[in-house]
Amino acid sequence: MFTISELPMLNVRHWRRQRILQRTHFDEQLWRHTLEDLPLLQGLSCDECARLRELVILFRHEKRFIGGAELELDEPMELLISTQACLLVLNLGLDWYHDHWHSIIVYPDRFMARQERIDAAGVVHQTRDARAGEAWQNGPVVLSWRDVLETGGGYNVVIHEFAHKLDLLNGDCNGFPPLHADMDGTIWYRVFSHAYKDFCQLTAIQHRSIFDDYAATSPGEFFAVMSEAFFETPHHLRRHYPNVYNQLRAFYRQDPATRLMLRTDLAC
Repeated sequence: MFTISELPMLNVRHWRRQRILQRTHFDEQLWRHTLEDLPLLQGLSCDECARLRELVILFRHEKRFIGGAELELDEPMELLISTQACLLVLNLGLDWYHDHWHSIIVYPDRFMARQERIDAAGVVHQTRDARAGEAWQNGPVVLSWRDVLETGGGYNVVIHEFAHKLDLLNGDCNGFPPLHADMDGTIWYRVFSHAYKDFCQLTAIQHRSIFDDYAATSPGEFFAVMSEAFFETPHHLRRHYPNVYNQLRAFYRQDPATRLMLRTDLAC
């Protein structure tokens, strides 16, 4: 709920966004190709496709794409990333990607990131590892283009990193994003804690886990990986962790398992 003092600002933002939508030239053929290249969009209604298109236009206007390591980005590349990022907020709204960050940096391949770890003795260790993506609370989203192209089968680096962005709205990447008024935080915590513990136990005793074993790294990574599965392989997630699926369905206000059963050709 917004306060009275915030209403004028919201009205101005709405007016500006409507002006952007009216003035933006959009290549409809390229948009059609983008939709067809993403199987996770199958089953979207005409209304949902239209709203997703508007979100993508506004997203590209409000965020800046930067090519890292001399990567030259073009419109199809930006559209492919933007469309998947906006799918998460299709029924939430673009304000969930707030104004405190502005950039999406895309590298040709996995990039090196420095990480600090404090051991039991209190000694700080610095390491560097290759990453497919990264998200900072008030900073950029960083992606590997190679990994963006490898989307499918439950793996989606765009969904993963932008799920982190939603998670970070509460201040920490802990798998507990801001919930809607009709959701119960106690139930969310209980469902995700139980599933995370179960997944960690299964991963420890099996050579191959039912989802990306990176989910066992932390509750925040578990939420991001489950978000990937929610959009990419929703039937798989619903079969193994039905309560997690139901919580994500309530949070994202979408039902991909039902939607993907429709298998429409996105003819709108």
